[in-house]
Amino acid sequence: MSAADGTEPIAEGELAGLFAGFLHHPCILIAVSGGPDSTALLHLAARWRALRADGPALFAATVDHGLRAASTGEAEAVGHAASRLRIPHHTLAWSGAKPERGIQEAARDARYGLLAAAARETGATALALAHTLDDQAETVLFRLARGSGLSGLAGMQGASVRDGLVLLRPFLAVPKARLVATLQRDGITFVQDPSNQDARFARPRLRALAPALAVEGLDAGRLARLARRMARADAALEAATDTAAARLGRAPEASGKPVTLDLEGFGALPEEIALRLLGRAVAAVGSEGPVELAKLEALLEALKGAAGRAPAPFRRTLAGALVTVRNGMLTVETAPPRRETRAFAVNSGGPQAGVLGKERPRS
Repeated sequence: MSAADGTEPIAEGELAGLFAGFLHHPCILIAVSGGPDSTALLHLAARWRALRADGPALFAATVDHGLRAASTGEAEAVGHAASRLRIPHHTLAWSGAKPERGIQEAARDARYGLLAAAARETGATALALAHTLDDQAETVLFRLARGSGLSGLAGMQGASVRDGLVLLRPFLAVPKARLVATLQRDGITFVQDPSNQDARFARPRLRALAPALAVEGLDAGRLARLARRMARADAALEAATDTAAARLGRAPEASGKPVTLDLEGFGALPEEIALRLLGRAVAAVGSEGPVELAKLEALLEALKGAAGRAPAPFRRTLAGALVTVRNGMLTVETAPPRRETRAFAVNSGGPQAGVLGKERPRS
């Protein structure tokens, strides 16, 4: 095995760099499923912590989704491994009815909710996740196939914030093969979730395409590089949108307050900046959750058309926000209850939106 082909085990000298982000937190919860990636995260984080006189308190948690007969035993095995490493461990059960469709997405949302709650209960300010370079490439492909915009193609970040909780991904630049090689070198067992190979789901199908894509040069490293470049461009566009917001608009003083923008100035913006600014306004006052990018694009096109027919009235709703144009001003405010606006089409929420402040589009 060699570093050149991405299969060399993780060396002790790499631990300080991998876990440098952990030093900013007094307490960290590590999400461990029992699979190779999270098992490596648990063991390597414990090894790194043992080398330091200072550092955060570490806890571990496993979500038992109850979808397979073996899941309870796998969670217990993680608990035993954590105990040997002197890391407190909690098993979190996903109880209640499970959906017949979209089970993986529902399980992902439930897993985050349970882990976030456990993090807060233990006093953790960060949740450590074991996403790898391969996961980053898969995420980019998955979002590309679903028509994500530039923000979505930026993929996952090594450190991000969700609902006030910091998400740390120390392995985001590490190939999965290196983690597996590390566990094999150290004689550490792990489990394989059969759903990760189940072709009924989109992500396993994309995973199966990876070898063929790599032959054509579209390997995990290049997809991850694309994500980094997209993230860099996205940050620049967000900064430009901040500038436009300060120059053209009046931000809501509190959530739900109307947003007003100078229509002429808004129309002169580059389309991408106008789209982001409009998305922030809708997210800031809307009552139906994130807005789908394609629907936001359609709203912007309608606004451009209305500007050419001024002073004709313009009134649309999207994701629980009412968008109107009057007296040279574009106003975005919370829409009245749906029964009072039956004459207007209300669009359902989707996976993308941003708010007028710094919060980023989801995909």
